Amino acid sequence: MRPGDALVINLQSISDPVQIQTQIDDQGDISLRYIGRLSAAGITISELADKTKDSYINGKFYTSIDVSISVTERYVYVGGEVSRPGRVIWSPDLSLTKAVQSAGGFSIYAKKTGVILNREHNSYMVDAKGAERNPANDPRLYPGDSINVPRSAY
Repeated sequence: MRPGDALVINLQSISDPVQIQTQIDDQGDISLRYIGRLSAAGITISELADKTKDSYINGKFYTSIDVSISVTERYVYVGGEVSRPGRVIWSPDLSLTKAVQSAGGFSIYAKKTGVILNREHNSYMVDAKGAERNPANDPRLYPGDSINVPRSAY
């Protein structure tokens, strides 16, 4: 999981079951009632569920509790020379060209051979025109990626 992920956390097998909707903040943490902040970025959903359960039990808030966590929609961001810049819902099969299509496609001014893919702290130049012809060159996207389609020089 990573900062920005929205989570639904269900606390069950307790006298008053609770559903918490929260988001991982920029520091990679979530905040839960009674136990406060927990580090959530960089671990799996099941690891966070175990960590949450242990925190409630070790803090003596509950003697037994079941925790289930699900990640709600994740996004990639598409900007620049596309018809509808904005965020696109991420799915495991989302590629760069599919994200551009979801943003309404390239504008008539788009430089398709110089699309910039930003992932974490790195930028990559992608030839989207070539990726349209050869899907093996169409990079898969990850939640939080951003795409910037520059304007053509002519």
